[in-house]
Amino acid sequence: MSFNSLGLSDALLKAISKKGYTNPSPIQQKAIPPILEGKDVLASAQTGTGKTAGFTLPILQLLSQGKHLSHRPIRALILTPTRELAAQILANIKEYSEFLDLRSTVIFGGVNQNPQVSQLRQGVDILVATPGRLIDLQNQGLISLSKVEILVLDEADRMLDMGFLRDIERVMKVLPPKRQNLLFSATFSKDIKKLAMGILHKPVQVEATPENTTVDAIIQKIYPVAKEKKTELIIKLITEGNWKQILVFTRTKQGANKLTESMISSGIKAAAIHGNKGQGARTKALAGFKNGSLTALVATDIAARGLDIPLLPHVINFELPNIPEDYVHRIGRTGRAGASGEAISLFSPDETVFLRDIEKLVGLKLPKENIKGFEPDPNASTEPIKQGQGRQQRNSTPKKPKTDTPNRSVNNSFGPRRPSQNNDRRSNR
Repeated sequence: MSFNSLGLSDALLKAISKKGYTNPSPIQQKAIPPILEGKDVLASAQTGTGKTAGFTLPILQLLSQGKHLSHRPIRALILTPTRELAAQILANIKEYSEFLDLRSTVIFGGVNQNPQVSQLRQGVDILVATPGRLIDLQNQGLISLSKVEILVLDEADRMLDMGFLRDIERVMKVLPPKRQNLLFSATFSKDIKKLAMGILHKPVQVEATPENTTVDAIIQKIYPVAKEKKTELIIKLITEGNWKQILVFTRTKQGANKLTESMISSGIKAAAIHGNKGQGARTKALAGFKNGSLTALVATDIAARGLDIPLLPHVINFELPNIPEDYVHRIGRTGRAGASGEAISLFSPDETVFLRDIEKLVGLKLPKENIKGFEPDPNASTEPIKQGQGRQQRNSTPKKPKTDTPNRSVNNSFGPRRPSQNNDRRSNR
């Protein structure tokens, strides 16, 4: 199948051709037609398979066919959990809309709002936003969402997690009740799917691949290691392997900072990226990582959503995520667009529960490989990491929602909620 067969306009086909694309990916083949028909869509596909084009191309088509108003009200709203992903989506929209008379912009926190407000006042057809900044500007009366025709939640599982759920509910209240809704993600837990159904109206469900699977091109390895030797091992792997570009994940901001300092002390050019970092520092670190001036980028899970780094060879889980779906997003930063990649996880005994949950989710028994001198004590405790450092204990019981919550515009209820288990989700707005 070619893009020509999907019903896209000549202007879009010209932009796609300029990018060098000829054939749509499976998610694009399945998602674009129902979106063009105006249907709500719930779509899941592996990371790196072209989900962004799967919703941006048909949105551009629909808006270009619609009635143009001189003041250009916001007609499509795309919400994302991270600033980096928001910026990336806007870049894609700009490329695909090169030959169309459509305007787009992005807003997110961590930077001065004035340039963003200036852009909005000039009129935009498509707005990409993180929820926090969107609500801030809406509360100031600087933005109107009354003409929105299409709503997109990208990385919808993260957007509907409790870290963003209340913000999403507030946005829903000021959107027109009649609109097209598109939810895209690589992973959807059963609870999140229930929440999604409170937003969608008779949705078409699209699955380009089995949910929560990992890309075949990614070689996955588990290195059992004593917890106190993780830093020594990761430095050994990077220096002896002469690796040039490594994305490393930690569970906490403090852990990312500490590991980065140790790497720099060992002669590895590294930088940390997380929710406490200013936007300037985050942008600089990401740019340095992409252009090769940095060897290692140490990140919390904010970076698992939206970092698009061509031909990234290595992802290392310095610590396993306590939310198994985050493992899929983390390692999905490598093995993108058909390229191969390697995902290594440093596994200490107290992460046994995390590993078991990950293997259950992806349906694989991940191969273990011992490295001499770093093996953990066979008698070490396998008790899960206790509550602290911004994490919620895995076995704790989520608090019940209060019964006096205000009425909501989406089915009056989103259903059950998951507790937020990552200390970066709110701070990243």
